[in-house]
Amino acid sequence: MDELIYIIAGKEDSLVNAHCRELLDKLLEPSQRATGLFDAEAASVPVSDVLDELRTSPFLTDKRVVLVKGADSFISDNRPLLEKYFDNPCPTGRLIFTVRTWAAQTKLAKKLVKAGKLIKVTQPKRSELPHRLIKYAGDAHDKKLAKDAAALLIELTGDELPRLYSEIDKLALFADTEKVITTKHIESLIGHNRLFNAFAVIDAIIAGNVGMAVERLRGMFAQDKSAEFSVVGAFAYHFRRMFNAKVLLKKGVRQKDITDKFRLWSHKDKFFAQLRQMSLKQIGGHLQQLAETDYAIKTGQTKAPVAMEQFVLKLSTR
Repeated sequence: MDELIYIIAGKEDSLVNAHCRELLDKLLEPSQRATGLFDAEAASVPVSDVLDELRTSPFLTDKRVVLVKGADSFISDNRPLLEKYFDNPCPTGRLIFTVRTWAAQTKLAKKLVKAGKLIKVTQPKRSELPHRLIKYAGDAHDKKLAKDAAALLIELTGDELPRLYSEIDKLALFADTEKVITTKHIESLIGHNRLFNAFAVIDAIIAGNVGMAVERLRGMFAQDKSAEFSVVGAFAYHFRRMFNAKVLLKKGVRQKDITDKFRLWSHKDKFFAQLRQMSLKQIGGHLQQLAETDYAIKTGQTKAPVAMEQFVLKLSTR
């Protein structure tokens, strides 16, 4: 039996919303939501309406779900009434609050232990993401996600879990009857355009055409709404591949073997021409600069389009 009260607590709105959607999917079928769901922002609904909705008899469903988003102040302002409700929740009602924080020492929190469930939402560590993605692919789509494919997806898409789940949804459809989502699927569906565009920007820089490089970079943002989250990963992937290929060349590995190893789709000659133009130290420096750029973007110090233009301009002066 599901709980009568749910508190979804977390500071990452996208993750909280994702958990909220998952919970709603478990509680109500999509066809039941027109009559079985009351969805409101806490700032625009009085507590009396919330309690009335919870006690309203369900219609065409066995439960009445009341979702109140952004409820931190709502809970503080209406604590006595909510404490009474937590003591005696309506058996046909399901109350969901989303909050940024949930203090464990309050009366309400102690009553929740008996009346419902606290769902704490935190962004998983980057090292935990592959396991989460592999599990999601299996649970949601009955498909295996190869470990190297999970790592590539994170590199190209970023570490925001809802976005990664969304990409897996697309990949599952793209893989169709195949049981395993591989790096080949990711490169074909997600990576090809992003990586080719990053390649084109770098190629323009090496050719000394800074204006063309900046124009191509701006095109990446104009053509792809998700570029804000993926552009650093696309450049990092390309430079990391260049670094590893350069190491193999220095060891005497043949170009053909390197081409096969890194699955170079096209422009092989240009790829190796780029390698000849840069030393290992330079490529390593570019990767370090990208890591610093990524950190600045994620911590809100700058915006992705501005930061990446600065990165491109720095590359052109070296």
